[in-house]
Amino acid sequence: METQRFTIEENIVKMLKTVYDPEIPVNVYDLGLIYKIDVDDQRDVTIDMTLTAPNCPAADFIMEDIRQKIESIDEVKSATINLVFEPEWDKDMMSEEAKLELGFL
Repeated sequence: METQRFTIEENIVKMLKTVYDPEIPVNVYDLGLIYKIDVDDQRDVTIDMTLTAPNCPAADFIMEDIRQKIESIDEVKSATINLVFEPEWDKDMMSEEAKLELGFL
């Protein structure tokens, strides 16, 4: 099951890299907005994520996009997306590629 869970998590990360904040040309994974991905034995997925700003107008859109894309993965039974603000997001959480894309390097 552990190998299967790892494969599911890899597929989840690939899918998360297709979700973008409409205002930023970098995906939510590379932005560092995904804090936790948990896959249980029933293949239910729970994702803890944050936003670049607490009052992000696209929050509902982004969370629903993530939920739909994760649930479209064959091995996933359901997805729950939790919005958290601890720890607070900052630009140091971005991947090197994201920092380069946005001109932080």
